Amino acid sequence: MKFENLILHSLYAACFAICLLTVGAMIVDKPSPATTSVASQANVAAHAAIHG
Repeated sequence: MKFENLILHSLYAACFAICLLTVGAMIVDKPSPATTSVASQANVAAHAAIHG
């Protein structure tokens, strides 16, 4: 019973750490100007292709 409890607590801690790191990366990360520029150009190109 103690072994299973230890494994479950370790799994919980690992999942919690991964979630914290993922949310932290999403909050801290800012898109670079090049990424924003490429995204806006792709959006304009897609709009032009659809509406001819």
